[in-house]
Amino acid sequence: MVSRTVVRGGLVITAADEIHADVLVEDGRIAALAAHGSPTAAGWGESADRILDATGRYVIPGGVDAHTHLDFPFGGTFSSDNFETGTRAAAWGGTTTLIDFAVQSRGKSLRAGLDTWHAKSDAQCAIDYAFHMILSDVNEHTLKEMDLLVAEGVTSFKLFTAYPGVFYSDDGQILRAMQRSADNGGLVMMHAENGIAIDVLVEQALAEGRTDPRYHGEVRRVLLEAEATHRTIQLARVAGAPLYVVHVSAEEALAEIAQARDKGLNVFGETCPQYLFLSTDNLAEPDFEGAKYVCSTPLRPREHQEALWRGLRTNDLQVVSTDHCPFCFQGQKELGRGDFSKIPNGMPGVENRMDLLHQAVVEGRISRRRWIEIACATPARMFGLYPKKGTIAPGADADLVLYDPTAQQTLSAETHHMNVDYSAYEGKQLTGQVETVLSRGELVIDRRQFTGRAGHGQYIPRGTCQYLI
Repeated sequence: MVSRTVVRGGLVITAADEIHADVLVEDGRIAALAAHGSPTAAGWGESADRILDATGRYVIPGGVDAHTHLDFPFGGTFSSDNFETGTRAAAWGGTTTLIDFAVQSRGKSLRAGLDTWHAKSDAQCAIDYAFHMILSDVNEHTLKEMDLLVAEGVTSFKLFTAYPGVFYSDDGQILRAMQRSADNGGLVMMHAENGIAIDVLVEQALAEGRTDPRYHGEVRRVLLEAEATHRTIQLARVAGAPLYVVHVSAEEALAEIAQARDKGLNVFGETCPQYLFLSTDNLAEPDFEGAKYVCSTPLRPREHQEALWRGLRTNDLQVVSTDHCPFCFQGQKELGRGDFSKIPNGMPGVENRMDLLHQAVVEGRISRRRWIEIACATPARMFGLYPKKGTIAPGADADLVLYDPTAQQTLSAETHHMNVDYSAYEGKQLTGQVETVLSRGELVIDRRQFTGRAGHGQYIPRGTCQYLI
């Protein structure tokens, strides 16, 4: 028996179109779209198992969050959301696919790291998921493993110019990994900050008694993000490889990406809601409250926000992901009282991304179609998930969100579903809210009630980046 759901009466918004159409879902996939009131659409209702009324609502693709860290080891602790709680929170926020980071431990194989992350996530996820691979130890063996992983659908690899002794790779290692990705079709993702120089500034700040959270932002200088962005772009040019720069936070780093793109290079940039809506003012909050906002790259002075919004409008930045890596204020962020360098780096956000970006639509910063482009379609294309994910078209997975564009909500730790004891946006008022979510045709959120389950989410092998020239 074919299961049929009809989503009736909504405004369907994709990266390409805004159309008044009904959507027919059959066995978890989108079968067809038809104009409201047409004989075709009317006929669907007669054989439907379920009709969802989307009158006055947007019908949008489920969000694709291409940067999360669930159950992630950092600074002697683990991020507070695991794959069950994190994917449930994502669903509440209208995200139906996320790409998390499997970690290669120093001295171990990529395969061992990937196996560990499969074990963490298997039968735990409420929504579909995939993995990038963090390369911590570039050597002849792991370079060969990159080819094998690309062949089986792990097609992106993250390297760091930051965190010496933990994730850091030197320029030679980065070049070798980029050369390999140029051959195997993978995409190198870069955390671009000059970690060697940052460590010097951290040591000097602590020696001078500058220990509060605000100094986390001050030592991780804008110029050190820009320098590492420039350097890794040049390494990618030498290797003939594409490059995706994660969590771009500053105007100067964005300028390096824009310059590379103007040259026609396969260089891409991602930013995150925290850099668009928060600033160093938050890091400077008294009584150690600033620790809630410690992440890397760090929050920047407010004037950088306008440059990032402009980059999103001009497509010098293509993707907004969350870098969701939550640590509770009590017991985790507090590890850094008296020493900002010991505050676990990361912030919660997987539940807030779609709503915050809709607020940008309301405020006239981006269009509705651009909202869907940067949150759904482009991340799906960038990481080989499109058109299965990221759009509403025949053949796509029926990952659909019924979105109320007029609902009023106030963000708060008291009402969010992330497993963390604070909200980075406490008290922020937004217009627009997720109402109903389908993942592969199954109701996960039904009129603001969670109806999903751990284990519904499927692991997705990915294709390669669809933007390469």
